[in-house]
Order: sequence, then structure tokens, then C-alpha cells
Amino acid sequence: MTSENTSPTGALPRVARRPGMPEEVRVYEVGPRDGLQAEAVHVPTAVKTEFVRRLLDAGLTTVEVTSFVSPRWIPQLDDAHEVLTAVGPLDGVRLPVLVPNDRGLERALAAGAREIAVFASATESFARNNLGRDVAGVLAMSEPVVRRARSAGLPVRGYVSMCFGDPWEGDVEPREVASVARGLMDMGCTSLSLGDTIGTGTPGHVLELLDTVREAGIPLERTALHFHDTYGQALANVHAALTAGITEFDSSAGGIGGCPYARSATGNLATEDLVWMLRGLGIHTGVDLTALAATSRWMAGHLGRPSPSRLVTALS
Repeated sequence: MTSENTSPTGALPRVARRPGMPEEVRVYEVGPRDGLQAEAVHVPTAVKTEFVRRLLDAGLTTVEVTSFVSPRWIPQLDDAHEVLTAVGPLDGVRLPVLVPNDRGLERALAAGAREIAVFASATESFARNNLGRDVAGVLAMSEPVVRRARSAGLPVRGYVSMCFGDPWEGDVEPREVASVARGLMDMGCTSLSLGDTIGTGTPGHVLELLDTVREAGIPLERTALHFHDTYGQALANVHAALTAGITEFDSSAGGIGGCPYARSATGNLATEDLVWMLRGLGIHTGVDLTALAATSRWMAGHLGRPSPSRLVTALS
């Protein structure tokens, strides 16, 4: 059993709890899916499987394993069935997978998926340029997938991309995000993840968006946030969201990945950096930093480049 009371340096940040902060946060690890899908290197199936296992051994209880998309879209994840069946199913942990359409859901169910995610866009430009439909069309494509998955008893997460900025349209109005998020919830999604796909969000913007989402009738306890660190704002944005009551955050071990459809998107928030900050705030995650940092260094070796994680870099 891992413990979050260890770190690669043998020391830990000073714990200084603040009023109003949650006692516990769920870290939703996206490295094996959102991280690897944007990498130029094609990682072997055995390495992907070992990556997931190491993350679980580090204490992460939610690891998004892969995506059942067409290999024409994401060739890096063309072995989705092999990876998921090699890893799971496992009791006591969540192993969600992303599916784009009904065909993807069929493949995921055949591989034993117990939780899925669908995705939508808050902007018309991203939807048309990268999903081949307008926003309404993307939601219409997701609806039968969500309905069928829910009928099978599976939880469904709804991703909303481009919630803060769009490379074609610029700033994104919070009410547009809330409208798409409301549509996903109305079709049956059990939770949401709002993504800062190109990393332009700031703490004030985060709080404005969460206020708008709450006013649209979407419970914040069913809402997660997914930050990219393009402008170095990811951890500041997490802190702002914590003050608003958010208790689930997406991150990627070693900070790998970005968005293969948005060239201005840089890496995800590194899981190590997120856990270090949460530990300093006295917020429980259950993640062992020693094991996690070792896993990120191991994966960086397979990718042939240093890890962009600040914590891993500081130890090098």
C-alpha cells in the first residue's frame, strides 16, 4: 500500500491548511490516454500497460487508460483493446476510457470497459475543424452513446474542450461553456470535466466560469477541471478552483501530452506538481510522490526526452 507521506527528496512541503479548502481531492490521471495520444513516439503496448500498473501502484485510484477512437485519428492509441484487457478489470479502482461514437462504445464494451467518457467542444471552430461537426452535431453524436452506456450501468464523464480560449476564436464566453455542459448533463452524463485546452485560463476566469456553471444548475461536486500549463497558470487555477469547492482535477504523470488537434496546446498539468501543492495545503490524495516521480522518469526514458514536470526537474 502506498502512502502520500513520502517524497523523492525525503522531505515534504510544510502543511498549512486554509479555511474552506477540501480535506480530500481525487486526482484523475490522464497520462496513458491524453498524455500519450499527443506524443510523436509510438509507445509499445507492453510499456503502456506497465505505465498504467505503475500509476496504480503509486496510489492513483482513477487512471484513464486509453481511447477507442479510429487509428486514423489517433494512431498512438491503436492498441486500446489490448491495453485495457491487459490491465483490467480491477476492483477498487476506476479505469475509464474515452469513446467518440457508438462504434467506439461497442469496442470499449467488448474490451470490458466499466466507465467511459465522451467529448464535446464549447466552440464552433474547434468542433468543425477537429470533430467534423458543429457543436450541436457533436452533442447529437454523443447522446446515443451516453444513453446506451447508462443503460448498461456505466458511469459516463463528459469532457468539454476549449472552455477558456480557442486558437481560432480567442476568448470563450462562460455561458457558451455552461450551455454545452448542461447539454451533456441533460443527456445523462454523471460527471463533467471542463478543459482549458490551450492553457489561457487565469484564476479569476476560473471562478467566473464556475459561477456561470453553477448558475446553470450544474453541481460543482460533479464537475472536474482539466488545466494545461501553457502560460504557467495551471496550479494557480487549481488553487482558485479549490476555493470554489472543486474536488477533482485531471493531470498527467510527468506533464506529458497536450492536444493533437490544437497546436497551441502544451503539456498537461503534471500530476507530481499537483500532488505536491495539495500536500502543502493538507489535502489528502493518497498518492506516493516517490513512486509517481519514478514512474514519470521511467516513462520519459521511453519517450526519449526529459519530463516537463517541475518536481521531477527539480530532482534531476
